[in-house]
Amino acid sequence: MTDNDNEAVEVVDEDAPEAEEAAAEESDATETEAETTEEVAEAAEDEAAADEGAAEDEAAEAEEEEAEPVFDEDVMPDEEADLLIPVEDYLGAGVHIGTQQKTKDMERFIHRVRDDGLYVLDVSQTDSRIRTAANFLSGYDPEQILVTSSRQYGRFPAKKFADAVGARARTGRFIPGTLTNPDYAGYIEPDVVVVTDPIGDAQAVKEAITVGIPVIAMCDSNNQTSNVDLVVPTNNKGRRALSVVYWLLANETLDRRGSEPTYALEDFEAEV
Repeated sequence: MTDNDNEAVEVVDEDAPEAEEAAAEESDATETEAETTEEVAEAAEDEAAADEGAAEDEAAEAEEEEAEPVFDEDVMPDEEADLLIPVEDYLGAGVHIGTQQKTKDMERFIHRVRDDGLYVLDVSQTDSRIRTAANFLSGYDPEQILVTSSRQYGRFPAKKFADAVGARARTGRFIPGTLTNPDYAGYIEPDVVVVTDPIGDAQAVKEAITVGIPVIAMCDSNNQTSNVDLVVPTNNKGRRALSVVYWLLANETLDRRGSEPTYALEDFEAEV
């Protein structure tokens, strides 16, 4: 090998680190750009989901405002049942108004289908399940109860329920890892979860299953209930309906603990 060859080798060896460094910088920039793109996409997805949920909530509210209850047809089979509130109050709040979709899971909670295709829920079963859920929750340490709501109209009554019974609330987007990632600053370990909608609160339901804690869910006619331990059949999109259900659930839970319920329905109604 000549001196010129050695010189050439030395030149190549000297340039290599610079080339590697440039390549590394380019790779880092590509990864950063990919991460940024992923974050933007995730944010856009969350925003789209929020917009979709808000649109559904507004549609449900409009449905409640437009639909005057037809009491003769919507009164449930057991008219003499001892309900927590008069059946007219359930109907007036639109608790019975389902969607135009019905799952096999929810079929047993449906009273009838209206001419416009909306399924009507059996409020006598709603009433019974509120009592069952309250009895179940009364056996837990209040601070070990978690209530969630990604739906706009469920957020205020869910927080009010948490305040009333001493539970914890997570409303809006449920951050992944809240129940499963001990390294996350907002990590908590509840013993039971109450969700406003198994669809909107799917992440909370998924994590509850992962850690093995029971799920109580407000379920509409279109919900799947395979991952729900206790179903409370109700319109879970309407503002007034959710206010009534969370109000009754709070008062019944307090009553079963031996505490005097002091909350009025108005305390649970979110402002429009």
